[in-house]
Amino acid sequence: MSPGEESGGADPVVGFTAFVLSLSEAALQQLGCSGGPGKAEPTPDLRLAQQTIDLLAMLQEKTRGNLTPIEEKLLGSILYDLRMRFVECAQAPQPPAE
Repeated sequence: MSPGEESGGADPVVGFTAFVLSLSEAALQQLGCSGGPGKAEPTPDLRLAQQTIDLLAMLQEKTRGNLTPIEEKLLGSILYDLRMRFVECAQAPQPPAE
């Protein structure tokens, strides 16, 4: 049975990749990047986004040497992308407070 499949009516198995992708999606929402078509863009929360990115970085450090090459590449790519987006958001002009 592959990760994500249901086993006899039980809850689906959540693998490492699904966990990392879930954290990545949360960070994108926290950066205000993940409204989706027809949805309002979420308000960025850079402090929370930084915490989620730091959590992914900690996961990378703590799992070093225990991941498959595909998992290592995925985690590294996600972290690079999130860090670049974070820098873009942090440097963007902030709307004036009302």
